Amino acid sequence: MSFPKEFLWGGATAANQCEGAYQEDDRGLANVDTIPYGEDRFPVMLGLKKMLECDTEHFYPSHDAIDFYHRYQEDIKLFAEMNMKCYRFSIAWTRIFPNGDDETPNEKGLDFYEAVVDECLKYGIEPLITICHFDAPIALIKKYGGWKDRHMIDAFMKLCHALFTRLNGKVKYWLTFNEINMLLHLPFMGAGIYFEEGEDKNQVLYTAAHHELVASAKAVKLAHEMMPNAMVGCMLAAGQFYPYSCHPQDVYKGMERDRDNYFFIDVQARGEYPVWAIKRMEKLGVNIDITSEDTKLLQEGTVDFISFSYYASRCVSADPEINKQNAKGNAVFSAVKNPYLKASEWGWQIDPLGLRITCNTLYDRYQKPLFIVENGLGANDTVEEDGIHDTYRIDYMREHIKAMDAVINEDGLPLLGCTFWGIIDLISASTGEIKKRYGTIYVDKQVDGSGNLERKKKDSFVWYQKVIESNGTIL
Repeated sequence: MSFPKEFLWGGATAANQCEGAYQEDDRGLANVDTIPYGEDRFPVMLGLKKMLECDTEHFYPSHDAIDFYHRYQEDIKLFAEMNMKCYRFSIAWTRIFPNGDDETPNEKGLDFYEAVVDECLKYGIEPLITICHFDAPIALIKKYGGWKDRHMIDAFMKLCHALFTRLNGKVKYWLTFNEINMLLHLPFMGAGIYFEEGEDKNQVLYTAAHHELVASAKAVKLAHEMMPNAMVGCMLAAGQFYPYSCHPQDVYKGMERDRDNYFFIDVQARGEYPVWAIKRMEKLGVNIDITSEDTKLLQEGTVDFISFSYYASRCVSADPEINKQNAKGNAVFSAVKNPYLKASEWGWQIDPLGLRITCNTLYDRYQKPLFIVENGLGANDTVEEDGIHDTYRIDYMREHIKAMDAVINEDGLPLLGCTFWGIIDLISASTGEIKKRYGTIYVDKQVDGSGNLERKKKDSFVWYQKVIESNGTIL
């Protein structure tokens, strides 16, 4: 095994899942703050239940999370001890602009993120910033209805300009939107969208998608103008869709689901809407106001690299009876249980070869450098007297690193790095709880909110430390 010496071994988090301090230093309220833990979580994320305020009837673990806001120095020091080369984190939009489009940015918010960046650079850790990771200011949702309104583009560009101005020369790698395709699956979480009675959902979703795509292109263009050495990528929730059988209808179904997944990236990487997407919108009666300026921006603002999350592949069938055999786990992407794969404790099917297949599919499609910015195993870790023995996580990471090695050395693809998800325990985006832990660093925080927030190294911490030190040769 031989990884390039510049390969970016690292870890990833998101502001709304780790920072806490959701009302400190003039931070405004965001959509991610009003999504509760419990049975109402998915209806709110789907935009079917309107919640634009927090109440006393629900529990919001993300409000405190793991208190990265006050402990970032301690955590980044641990990242450095682990030998991390890259740390991916995101911006809480409302820390910079509490109402989303304030006249001037909140200096306290800019100071915080610059301090996080400086702490990374102190240890030689490359910052990778996600500008928008499921984050929409509540004030803008009330004002415009989230990304269904074109005004969101200008508000987003104010955020970008403030970040690029403050962090110019310090941050090379940027991502515009996290898992941008999630807009179609979880509209409120992905884009601050809830549906009014009688609204055409397809019209709303594809209009919002267009606005985000234009905003992404404008951000890429601005970044290149303000920071000539910067690289800006897109980011999707990836994972190949396998046909359940070789029946042509299953094969077509798999192709169709893959196309759905790559819809946004087709535009961000190629600069124009694919033919099939145009035809689909026509069939759905969707009419998007695409101006000549939009068309020009999409062409000029294509991304420099393709980043993505990969946790599992998916299996699909055209047969209604087969579809009853749903795979447990990721409720966002409905899929059939693959009989050839084992599953995690949460039902996510484990498929390291699927990562290699996904990488090849993405490169064949776009011919741009790849960056795996999320990969990992969620599990209910147990603290023993002599430590936290998460051998299952080590096994998962080892096999996926082997797949990365094959991508680089056998397939010859340009893979920039891998930032494993939840390198430190944090609040799960899908379930809203901390019990589903991804980290190599344990945080003493429990589902009921108790715990002293002490950080403890798991066995996977020591293992990953050696992997990075050996540049992937010791697994």
